[in-house]
Amino acid sequence: MEYDYSEDLKKMISDNIAAVRESIDDAVKVSGREKGSVTLIGVTKVFPVEYAEAAAVSGLTDLGENRVQELVPKVERFSSLGLDVNWHLIGTLQKNKVKYIIGKTALIHSVNTVELAEEISKRSESNNVTSRLLLQANVSGEESKHGFAPHELKPAIDKIMALPSIELCGLMTMAPIEEYEGQAREVFAKTRVIYEDLKSYTGLDSWNVLSMGMSQDYKSAVYEGSTHIRIGTAIFGNRALYKPV
Repeated sequence: MEYDYSEDLKKMISDNIAAVRESIDDAVKVSGREKGSVTLIGVTKVFPVEYAEAAAVSGLTDLGENRVQELVPKVERFSSLGLDVNWHLIGTLQKNKVKYIIGKTALIHSVNTVELAEEISKRSESNNVTSRLLLQANVSGEESKHGFAPHELKPAIDKIMALPSIELCGLMTMAPIEEYEGQAREVFAKTRVIYEDLKSYTGLDSWNVLSMGMSQDYKSAVYEGSTHIRIGTAIFGNRALYKPV
């Protein structure tokens, strides 16, 4: 089976990946962190599958999707092409759609209720797989954002750690659109403190992922210790040109 992307598309995406990686490396150096300590996730939300293909053949090993109905066909397409990448589900996950993604993701970033974790656990156990997940933390306090409030995290963790067939790996958060310079970094800094406290609280060796930062604020996230950044626009362009499938 042949790839769908054009050479022009591949060059554009490859150049953008290189530019983002260089920017990440600069931020890592400035913050005194080790080179290679940040995982770049290319978010292909609403983009056609050829964009994901072009990113993969350009060396991007981690791709993210917001919606189950976009993730599944892309995973199947990549399997048919023999393309091996780590798929991340980064958007809101409904309990009734968990069954469709079990065994297909390297990491689920957006677990925002204990009930959702329980459903992932149940489906994972019945399929004899272990699902890796992050808890979504609503550190900014915005009503429009999903996730656990900071004070809700420890009680949730106590329940989730007892569940079979899941591996709890850390936190994900989203910063607000900045109303003043530095607002996003403040949220990331608060999240890092919470993350470090929970690392001690859980005692889990698997607690090593702090997912925060997108195209508009990823350098601030890197400065504050993000291990995984989720980049769409800066790699793939303006997603407003495409309608959701």
